[in-house]
Amino acid sequence: MRAGRRALLGALVGFLLGPVLVAGATTPASAETIEEGQWGLDAIHARDVWPTTRGEGTVVAVVDTGVDQTHPDLRGRVLPGKDLVGFGARRGDSAWASHGTAMAGIIAGRGHGPGDAEGVTGVAPRTRILPIRVILDQDDPQRRRARTTRASALPEGIRWAVDHGADVINLSLGDDSKSSHPEPAEDEAVQYALGKGVVVVASAGNGAKDGDRASYPAAYPGVISVTAVDRYGVPGDFSTRRWYSSVNAPGVDVAMADPDRRYYVGWGTSAAAAHVSGVVALIRSVHPELSPAQIKRLLETTARNSPEGGRSDALGAGLVDASAALAAAEELEPEPSLPRVSPYPGRHFGPGPQAADLRPPQGGDLPGATVAACAVTGAALLLVAGGLHLHGRRGAGR
Repeated sequence: MRAGRRALLGALVGFLLGPVLVAGATTPASAETIEEGQWGLDAIHARDVWPTTRGEGTVVAVVDTGVDQTHPDLRGRVLPGKDLVGFGARRGDSAWASHGTAMAGIIAGRGHGPGDAEGVTGVAPRTRILPIRVILDQDDPQRRRARTTRASALPEGIRWAVDHGADVINLSLGDDSKSSHPEPAEDEAVQYALGKGVVVVASAGNGAKDGDRASYPAAYPGVISVTAVDRYGVPGDFSTRRWYSSVNAPGVDVAMADPDRRYYVGWGTSAAAAHVSGVVALIRSVHPELSPAQIKRLLETTARNSPEGGRSDALGAGLVDASAALAAAEELEPEPSLPRVSPYPGRHFGPGPQAADLRPPQGGDLPGATVAACAVTGAALLLVAGGLHLHGRRGAGR
């Protein structure tokens, strides 16, 4: 395995404006280990729902590096996307699309060869991938320049995904460095997506061994934040443990496709998030009317192997279960996708009410009925206040 590929999916290393790829080190995979590396399909009961749906009619935006649309496992699955980085490696270069291709394969791979039996099969093999490049691959020669360029790429990418037909947005990236903090533009983009009915899934972070700090965008309200477990349900020792964890998914010894036409077995909450995005695509394929909040609750309430007390920072509500979630979805009535109204836990940020929102309509002129109502209400309040004042004076003189 080339050193560049090891670096590509290496443990959390800061690049492009804070967000980083959250996949771990990988090793080359044989045909046998590729099959073993797809253990997650059975763990989350994805195959159980394929007779009903394989994600038909849905679009998952992979907001990441580029995605290799020519990869045999993704043939016919990748839509024309957008490059919001604008520099570094070019389409077709080895450093352009490795991480994004790996995530797209976990979500929507369809295999190749006789009977599509070779390569990687995704959780929702008939969903389509909308690739949006907002970060550089780890071995991109221009990576060092990224800290001072394209600060708006991630929020722009989220909004672009919403405006171009995404049903689900997969964010297998994040920032859990010492300087990590909420970015208002990112949070507003996430809330824009949720308000438009688009589900947002993000990796919880790989920082458990390095401060276990909160990772963004995973920690923004409304996001389905995913931690990683192995085939025995044990949390990955790298997987971030924080208050925002929603559910867990396979993220250890997972088979991943690469543009070099080889396969690797790796780890990371990136892979865990991709599994959950695939599950959401399966649900959305049958129940497109469900809101992001409903789908988040659905995954949490139907998760298996729930920790004691029903939730923990390491495991969220438990292991996502595609079959149980799809069955429970049959009982739900759709509800509207509403903007966030609850404050962000622990701190405030963002612009708050705008001055324009507080101005009276039509240049300050209140409608006549409103003026009259205000006058009547004000007079009534004055009479009540006068009565209370007189009552108070009488009481004091007794």
